[in-house]
Amino acid sequence: MDPDTLEGQFGRHISKESVSQQAYLAIRKSLMRSKLRPGQKLVARLVAADLGISVTPVRESLLRLVSEHALEMDDRGTVVVPELDLERCREIRDLRTLVEGEGAARAARLATDAEIDELEAIHARYIATEVSKDFETALTENENFHFSLCRMARSPVLFRIVENLWMQFGPVLTHLYDDERPFHGRTHGHVLVIESLRKRDPELAREAVTQDILIGGKAILERMQAETA
Repeated sequence: MDPDTLEGQFGRHISKESVSQQAYLAIRKSLMRSKLRPGQKLVARLVAADLGISVTPVRESLLRLVSEHALEMDDRGTVVVPELDLERCREIRDLRTLVEGEGAARAARLATDAEIDELEAIHARYIATEVSKDFETALTENENFHFSLCRMARSPVLFRIVENLWMQFGPVLTHLYDDERPFHGRTHGHVLVIESLRKRDPELAREAVTQDILIGGKAILERMQAETA
């Protein structure tokens, strides 16, 4: 091999398509992780500057997400984070209870003690950030909890469905802390989930994560109803 070349040392060239895919995944993750708010405009050149890449792959990624109904395009061609109506929020919430409930039930049968310990550690971090009113980080830890729980189900198909639901619902979760903490004065749903996993009780796990989603969803839906009243 010629010592003055690096041909083949990195496996493959980075193509335009791979940059576009990386941009797509970054924007998608921001939606799932509640980094973007409903109604927020996503200007391609600003997103590109933030990601440190050119505008073209960002435009491609935004249009891809529009085609997947994760983003919308207004009459002037500006891409925006959707403002979900109450009916769609209820639908996504109800689908989350079904899919994440099944994931929790499977996790109760399959999760290792080490995985349950890590889930408990995530919840502890979540509570600490919530108490300190670092609500942006609290949202991230809340999502870490739910995604980690779903990974314990050992079902890539189920996990992908959950990701798609969170991609749509994630921005709405930014309303979770508009008022008081949703679990204030009661045992947190995460604690009930962890207890059900320790007991290896699938139906208890299903019920625990369902209640967690419903209580958090109630706070969000009440906020949205107040805004439309």
